[in-house]
Amino acid sequence: MFSTTLVDLFGGRAAEAVLLHLFHYGETYGRAASRDFGISLDSVQRQLDRFERAGAFVCKRQGQTLIYMWNPKSRIAKRLRDLVEVAYQGLSSEAKASLFSQRRQPRAKDKPVIR
Repeated sequence: MFSTTLVDLFGGRAAEAVLLHLFHYGETYGRAASRDFGISLDSVQRQLDRFERAGAFVCKRQGQTLIYMWNPKSRIAKRLRDLVEVAYQGLSSEAKASLFSQRRQPRAKDKPVIR
């Protein structure tokens, strides 16, 4: 498994998972980040809640799921996103492929599958 400096800066793998997942997909929810990074759902949800209380994230309800995204009104969220971008760009392409291999958006109708 890989590790970035985000683990050291924020004190745990759950924070790293949440930040990288949100940066990659633009929005995230607890179960997706938990599944992709192999971390307990409870720790991911606690971390999402911490970032929301700090004002870096906002969330919206979609059914029973809370979808988190960067807070567009927060200056700290902008700076945090820039920091995560540096860590994200430092990941190897193999690490990105293994962590973010799950397709999150539906394929367009009649679009051919390229293998």
